[in-house]
Formats: sequence, C-alpha cells, structure tokens
Amino acid sequence: MPAPAITSSSTTIQRIRSIIGGSLGNLVEWYDWYVYTAFSLYFSAVFFPTDNQTVQLLNTAGIFAIGFLMRPIGGWVMGAYADKKGRKAALTLSVLLMSIGSLLISVAPGYKQIGVAAPLLLVLARIIQGLSVGGEYGTSATYLSEMATKKHRGFYSSFQYVTLIMGQLLALGVLVLLQHFFLTDKQLHQWGWRIPFAIGAILAITVMYLRRSLQESVQVDDSKTRSNRGTIKALAKHPKAVLLVIGLTVGGTVAFYTFTTYMQKFLVNTSGFSKNTATLISALTLGVFMLLQPVFGLLSDKIGRKPLLIGFGVLGTLTTVPIMTALSQTKDTWVAFILIMCALIIVSGYTSINAVVKAELFPANVRALGVGFPYAIAVSLFGGTAEYIALDFKNNHHQEWFYWYVTVCIALSLLLYAFMNDTRKYSKIED
Repeated sequence: MPAPAITSSSTTIQRIRSIIGGSLGNLVEWYDWYVYTAFSLYFSAVFFPTDNQTVQLLNTAGIFAIGFLMRPIGGWVMGAYADKKGRKAALTLSVLLMSIGSLLISVAPGYKQIGVAAPLLLVLARIIQGLSVGGEYGTSATYLSEMATKKHRGFYSSFQYVTLIMGQLLALGVLVLLQHFFLTDKQLHQWGWRIPFAIGAILAITVMYLRRSLQESVQVDDSKTRSNRGTIKALAKHPKAVLLVIGLTVGGTVAFYTFTTYMQKFLVNTSGFSKNTATLISALTLGVFMLLQPVFGLLSDKIGRKPLLIGFGVLGTLTTVPIMTALSQTKDTWVAFILIMCALIIVSGYTSINAVVKAELFPANVRALGVGFPYAIAVSLFGGTAEYIALDFKNNHHQEWFYWYVTVCIALSLLLYAFMNDTRKYSKIED
C-alpha cells in the first residue's frame, strides 16, 4: 500500500524524515551528474585524443552541454509524471535513469578501442542522465517545498541546494581521495576515472529503493482532477509564472556553474594551478558554500525572498568582472579561495531560495511541471553552455569576454527581481 500523503496534522518528525529521504536521493543524483565534470580532466583524452588540452576539454564540455539540452525533455516528461502520479513515483524513476547513465560511462571503451563509437556512447549516457536530472530538479524542489511548513519553507527547501552542492562536493572528495591516497596520476588517466561512475551507479540503485518508502507530499488519487494535472494545456494557464521561472534562472544558473563546476578547470587551464591544488580549492569553497544555503534560506523566511534575489543581482553585476580578472592572475591558493568564496556568498542569494520561489508560483496540479520544465529550458540554454562558452572564448584568445557575458546574464535577471512580487507573501502552495 502506498504511503499516505502529508497533511497539515503531520508531525515535524514526519516532515523532516521525508525531507531527509528526498534529499538523500537528490544528493546521489547530483553526485552522478557532477562526477562527469570533476573527472573530465582525466578522461577527456580517452574519448578525444589530441595534443591540445583546451580542445579536449572543449569536446568534453560540449557533451556536458548535450546532457543539459535533454533536461527540458526530462523536466517536461518527469514533471508531468510527478503531477499525475505523485512526487514519489517520479523521484524513484529519475534516480533509476541516473544509475543507468553512470553505469554506461563506467564501462564504455575508449577511442582507441572502438573509435568514434566511444564519444557516441558518452553522448548516450549523458542524454539519459540529462533526462534524469531534468526531472529531478523540478520534482525535488516541489517535494521539499510541499513538505515544509509555511513558516520554515525557505529553510527546508534550501536543502535541495545543500544536497546538490554536497553531491558536487562528494564527487570532488572522491577525486581528492583517489589523487592523494589510492592512485597515481597515470592510473587516474588510464582507468581510475571509471571508479566514481561505478560508485554512482551503485549508490543510485540503493537510493531508488529508499525512495520507494517516501511519504507522498500531495494526494493525486482523484480521477476527476487527474486529467487537469501535469499537462501543457494546464501549464499554459500560468504564462507569467513560466516566464518568471526562466527569467529568475538565467543569471543565477550562469553564475552558479561558473563559480562551481567551471572553477576547477579555470584554475588549472587559466590560473596555472596544478590539478590537485585546483581540486582542493574547489572542494573547500564548495564546503563553505553548502553550509551557507540554510542560513540564507532561514533569512528568506524572516525578510522575504525578494531582498536576497536583489542582493545577488546587484552584487553579482558589480563584482563578477573584478573577481574573475583577479582569479585569472593570482598564483596564491588562499587568494583564489577567498575570491571564489566571495563570489559564492553572493550567488547564495539565488541558490538558497530558487527552488522555493519557483514552487510558490504554481498551484499543485502543475507545480512539478511548472518548476521543472521552464527551469530546465533556462539551465540548458545558459547554465549548461556556460563552461563551453568560457572555453571557446579562451580558445579564441578572448577569455575576458566570458566575464562580461556572466555579468550581463546576472543584470538581466536583476531587472526581473526588481519588479516581481515577493513569493513568500503571495505563495500558491497553501492554495
């Protein structure tokens, strides 16, 4: 028998248990997603043999972007499924798809063995993972927001990015352990990079079974209303909310991927740090960044969502170019850490609350679809391509243009933040 849906009389313990259960799956999903970029410095030559490291990374980043292009389809299909069949069913399916993608990468032969079929297998795996993570974001954001009480919704929903960052941190942690304690640099390049993908596949299967026991956050058994759940026709009745989700996301997603996933490569390929040092800097900054999310989420419950978004927009617009320029010139580990940390503190104004802000825009019948689908479109067009654009600018000797690109994206979102309503005051979750 399926678990009952959460109700207003549910205890805090029941809510927290469900939030933890949903968050653990989110952690594994994002670990599997970020292992790709964390280890791309080691496996890029396996699939793209060339003497130019930037070209290798460019090709690998291109496939990373292809995975992002599948996210709107995942957001659409899985969001509709979550609105029709329930959040728990969609969360369980998404983690299964992620496991399949990770397993495929872990066993894929290289270019020397099967030629062009090798990068094609890599593309297939990222397509599967793109479908998975496209559905995961909208469904988990919806699930966590619905599970939380109104008074603490910003705080509890911020744990989506806690686990998202923790997944990225775990991917880097596995890399650090392999680099410093278990494998040589040569072994990592030859076969060691396969280990984290195999770990991710096993963890995803484990979480899939854990998610089957989650408590549902909404009741979807009413056959009379099911036809109005999770459809594009139903979503079309909320055009302003859809456009808001896209506009909210543009600046935040570009800034997030710039100062998290791309930073490791930037420190190696531009600043001149060793791979080991760059990985350690990235791990340290991500650790602090992760801990900041509940703090900002709690702050949003006190002062509202809009002040945090405006703070991110203003500071991000003013400081991105100076921070990136200084990072490109520094050789000092702690200076690099401080600069990245300053950027991530600013970005926290967006990441900590972006899930709850979007969930508060939609009614329950299209909430997962409304959060996941337009968000995935914006992330695919801007977040997934950020690293590729950065590397392309660098390859064409115009690296500083990327700094301005990030700045413009943040400034465009700032215009929206300034004129939107504060969703804490106008939330549709209680409806």
